[in-house]
Amino acid sequence: MDSIKIPDDLKKIGCIFKKNGFKAYLVGGAVRDTLRGTAGHDWDLATNATPEQVMGIFHRVIPTGIAHGTVTIHIFGRDIETTTFRTEADYSDGRHPDKVSYASTIEEDLSRRDFTINAIAADLESGKLVDPFGGREDIKKKNIRTVGSPLDRFGEDGLRPVRAIRFAGQLGFKIEEKTLEAISNPSVLKKTRGISVERFREEWCRMLQTEKPSICLRLLEESGILAIFIPEFSVCRSCTQKDGRGFHDFDVADHLFYACDGAPKDNLIVRLAAFYHDIGKPEARRVEHKDGCDIIHFHGHENISEKKALASMTFLKFPTETIKTVCHLVKEHMFFYESTWSDAAVRRFIIRVGKENFDNIMLLRMADIYGMHNTPLVPSSPAGLLLSELRERVEKCLEEKSALGLKDLAVNGADLIATGIPAGKTMGLILKELFETVTDSPAMNNRDSLLNLAKNIWEKKYR
Repeated sequence: MDSIKIPDDLKKIGCIFKKNGFKAYLVGGAVRDTLRGTAGHDWDLATNATPEQVMGIFHRVIPTGIAHGTVTIHIFGRDIETTTFRTEADYSDGRHPDKVSYASTIEEDLSRRDFTINAIAADLESGKLVDPFGGREDIKKKNIRTVGSPLDRFGEDGLRPVRAIRFAGQLGFKIEEKTLEAISNPSVLKKTRGISVERFREEWCRMLQTEKPSICLRLLEESGILAIFIPEFSVCRSCTQKDGRGFHDFDVADHLFYACDGAPKDNLIVRLAAFYHDIGKPEARRVEHKDGCDIIHFHGHENISEKKALASMTFLKFPTETIKTVCHLVKEHMFFYESTWSDAAVRRFIIRVGKENFDNIMLLRMADIYGMHNTPLVPSSPAGLLLSELRERVEKCLEEKSALGLKDLAVNGADLIATGIPAGKTMGLILKELFETVTDSPAMNNRDSLLNLAKNIWEKKYR
């Protein structure tokens, strides 16, 4: 393929550049994805016009990165990042060029890009492709290869090895041998270590939202990058779980990888929880010798996993609410539902997990089961039937509008004050007892019954 179809709006933009004596090309992911047969969402342009000239040509232009030759054109309801042809030199911080020089040709501009699949340009007028580094062939072969020497490219920017791994999972491509070898080169790892945790976190979250996160996670582990940013994970490798009971086929590391695969692609919270849910197992591991067999236990691992998840996600600077939700799911993932649970036990489960977290804790349990044997939960299996039953009982409980928090009680603090119970710690303890009573006996959740009970508790225990 020597050319691609250019959308009409882009052709109009190309005509504006041409009318003013300049050339413009579509570059980057939009070209790559078009060649792959998928729609490109973002349009990035390269032009021989300087930022100032672009600002003079178009009515609405934002100088988003003018120091590096980049502005953003707002046109046709889109924000289009536009960069002047440039070359780069010296990356002392391992991320950004110290020196940017304008180039005269699109070929020079493409020579500074990271991977051949991203170093293809399309003329905005004709759609004719400029591909000086064999990017089209690499797309055809599903190959990720750097433009020029891998050590040189990765030595310029420590984020590029992480991006290579993300592209492998996102596009379903393989990393070319020399490029892959360079990722784990000590000098490259040193450069990658210098990138901000925020940039790693951003790429890592995108990896977790690929079709099979285990592809990226394994590459991160094997390259040594995972140990840099999530050192808590390292001890999970070779931590065996398999014993005669048949619960697990894999060590903890692979179990976590496959659990991520088993979580919904569009639910980052559950995929994060799947990654962290058993990360504390190596520390909790105990072996019991029973009847001539070794039985492996991990009692309390959920509490250790929660602490490790908290430390890791805090280091990676995740938003506070995300950390709180993921850690809560990790802590609560070891519930053991049985049909013998009373209705009160179901209500206590909802209260402990939080009704807002119920769907996610169920998805995490299914991901956990997936990770045991790298296969989905069978709905008709005993585990599948039990989870289905639990869901039905929880939904019934929610429909009945049972009291699942102090705010659901038929009385409040003001009501107790009116009966002569003073505000303060004692009132809080009484309200807690009322809530415990209503959890066991929902019929008690009416004003008169609770006020009488509150008076009795006050008279007998606190007055």
